[in-house]
Amino acid sequence: MDDLLRQCHSTVKRMMDNGQILSCCAAVIIFRLSCLVFRAAVVLFCLWGVTAWGQSSTTQPQIGYLYPAGGQQGTTFQLTVGGQILRDASDVYISGEGVHAKIIKYIRPLRNIQSEQRELLQERMKEVREKRLSELPIQYRPRSKPVNRRKTEDRKQKTEIKKEEAAKKEEEKKPEVKLPDHPLLEDLDNKSLRELAHIRSMLFFPRTKLQLNRQIAEIVLIEVTIDADARPGNRELRLQTRAGVTNPVVFQVGLLPEVRELEPNDEKAYPELPDLPKLTSLLSAKPLTLPVLLNGQIMPGDVDRFRFSASQGQQLVIRAHARSLIPYLADAVPGWFQATLALYDAAGNEIAFADDFRFDPDPVLFFRIEGTGEYELEIRDSIYRGREDFVYRISVSEQPFITQMFPLGGREGHKTVAKVAGWNLPQEQLPLDMQSDGDCIRRTAYYDGNHFSNAVPYAVDALPECDERESNNTAKEAQRIDLPKIINGRIGEGNDVDVFVFDGRAGDKVAAEVNARRLNSPLDSLLRLTDATGRVLEWNDDYVVKESYLHVDVMGLMTHHADSYLLAELPKNGTYYVHLSDTQHHGGEAFGYRLRVAPAEGDFALRVTPSNLNIRASQIVPIRIHALRKDGYNGPIDIVLQEVPRGFELSGGRVPAGCDQVRMTLRAPAKAPDQPVVLKLEGRANIGGQTIRRPVVAADDVMQAFLYRHLVPAREFLVVVQKARWGTPSVELAAKEPVRIPVGGSTQVLFRTSRSQNFEQAALELNAPPQGVTLHDVAVVREGLTFRLKADKDLAQPGIADNLIVEAYRDSTPKPQKGKPAPARRRSLMGTFPAIPIEIISR
Repeated sequence: MDDLLRQCHSTVKRMMDNGQILSCCAAVIIFRLSCLVFRAAVVLFCLWGVTAWGQSSTTQPQIGYLYPAGGQQGTTFQLTVGGQILRDASDVYISGEGVHAKIIKYIRPLRNIQSEQRELLQERMKEVREKRLSELPIQYRPRSKPVNRRKTEDRKQKTEIKKEEAAKKEEEKKPEVKLPDHPLLEDLDNKSLRELAHIRSMLFFPRTKLQLNRQIAEIVLIEVTIDADARPGNRELRLQTRAGVTNPVVFQVGLLPEVRELEPNDEKAYPELPDLPKLTSLLSAKPLTLPVLLNGQIMPGDVDRFRFSASQGQQLVIRAHARSLIPYLADAVPGWFQATLALYDAAGNEIAFADDFRFDPDPVLFFRIEGTGEYELEIRDSIYRGREDFVYRISVSEQPFITQMFPLGGREGHKTVAKVAGWNLPQEQLPLDMQSDGDCIRRTAYYDGNHFSNAVPYAVDALPECDERESNNTAKEAQRIDLPKIINGRIGEGNDVDVFVFDGRAGDKVAAEVNARRLNSPLDSLLRLTDATGRVLEWNDDYVVKESYLHVDVMGLMTHHADSYLLAELPKNGTYYVHLSDTQHHGGEAFGYRLRVAPAEGDFALRVTPSNLNIRASQIVPIRIHALRKDGYNGPIDIVLQEVPRGFELSGGRVPAGCDQVRMTLRAPAKAPDQPVVLKLEGRANIGGQTIRRPVVAADDVMQAFLYRHLVPAREFLVVVQKARWGTPSVELAAKEPVRIPVGGSTQVLFRTSRSQNFEQAALELNAPPQGVTLHDVAVVREGLTFRLKADKDLAQPGIADNLIVEAYRDSTPKPQKGKPAPARRRSLMGTFPAIPIEIISR
């Protein structure tokens, strides 16, 4: 499968690079068919086992999208959650305060509407349509032709009698027909004429007859209430189901009045409704009033248009949220909804267009209205893809928008005020939170209760800082610095090169790192380290760290790693120079950076996946810790639970030296808490005689475009503990030190357990062990359970340190049924043992 993935991805990428869009799409379709076969095999395998006292082997519930993906302060509205394995959803968890939600109903996947349902829906919609028409002023109702009333009434009576007789016969033959279960049909009797047209377009239009996409086919309808004083910005929404808690998805709290798109609106915002030409003029005379936030979904080949009125002199910021709502799509190239925005005047002329904002895929239009009138805004996917999870939110307003900030951070504990520039900003300065107990990269925004700007990132570091001073374009003019130092500077123009000089000694290891693109700067940096003669010792353009197809970076959302980093050992005592420039020879006020030049003493950041756990009381489940090592640090990192809720236990809590990721196990308390628990983990390492502490940030390992993977950070590491269905035996590793296994030999391992008889019929297996490590000679003894770990002399590599995950299975054979072939044996997962730290050593 890995070979297939590599071949297909390289073929698709080559086609896209050559502009072969149609061929690329065909290749993607073929690849998706191949993936479906593989996925079906995986699902069958996952559904094979049934849990005893261990973690379920079935797929966890997943949210694919929210629609709408947010709401206005002080409102209550219904929201659609699309995903899979969402049946029996019972609760909604939203991070932060001021947002409340409850489950309304679960809706099964909707396939093609049956003919009887279609007829019933058309009849009901006709009734509602007639009711809406009767409520209109007389001058806007459709005119009917003059008719002979007497003949009409006689004909109507005969028709009604025949219909009644036919209906009675049909009722005797057919079961009761119900309307399709769909969110659009909620409260059907109160729909407007435009909403009825939207339902018709969405449910009856041919493009909706697509192959069912199981990952977003199930729907949960929820009701959301946002307090009037809820803090605006991004939150995380999860659902609790019988199968567990879902992944987090972005939910936005906003200030602006909101509307939802109504189809059809492909060619213009208010098309003529069928047989209602006069009604069209009534509706189209009411363009949207600004400010407004537009919600919608792009379907295949879809284009959405909105009409609004604007006044001369207004400085509009038209900002789309698309990729920021759903960062990655596993089965779409380039891996997200690539939105485009176009603005048209009343004559239909395009007057503005955007398909991004600098390097951010979500487009932003800045437009000063030259003349009072009506305008139309268009949004679509750049290559006309679409699906229910192509969700967008577009704000059209004079809200403030920050385009640049300087400096891009500061030193923790020191007062820092940044100078900002952009559109509609009420002030040019923004204070930054520099408290010591926080993340190294934080976000800030301008907010005064009525205005809320975009959030911009900034860095907080502990090192001494200084500002860059021009002119420092050459080695002769270089700005002298002492190490360690963080320099706040700008690349002012295309040919600008900022040069810094420092003194070093032979054998010193020095790191130089640019923090710019990660902080919303358009700078695409190039970094060089030279000696006094000008000889280049090290250089770097884009610093990318990957483990196979997994991109390992702090942000998790970057696909162009434009920030530079280099690490070098100085060859002799002397003077050295760091040169910083833009690779594309661009520059300006917005091209800020933070350059760190310091002795390479070592550092690290940590991630834990997944960001949510579904676990039963006393159960043990594996988690994965990713170590993002920095400045050459390769030593061990201890992981501990902070503010430990009673009953939680972490096993195998060390990332061994040289390892970038390791699995550990977490045991839940014997008594299930009433509410989900937010766990906090911390990593500790001794570096240079000091204990360095770093938080372990929750993240999800997410796929992009069939192949690449990213660690997308989440706000919380959420654990839901459910009541145990039956008693769980306690299992504890007897050894307190790592188990050492000699190459070509074996070592015995003892687990103490309160119910050793539970394992008499159990089969033990290693889950993804290091190469050459196997498990043998399982035996139940008085103290519990023993087995031997063996390291193959030809395959095992000495020096490997890791945690082993051991799983217990039970095999059973269902009772045969008469006239049917003998059923196959079933294997069910009983549970997982605490992680076993091991080291493979030479004999």
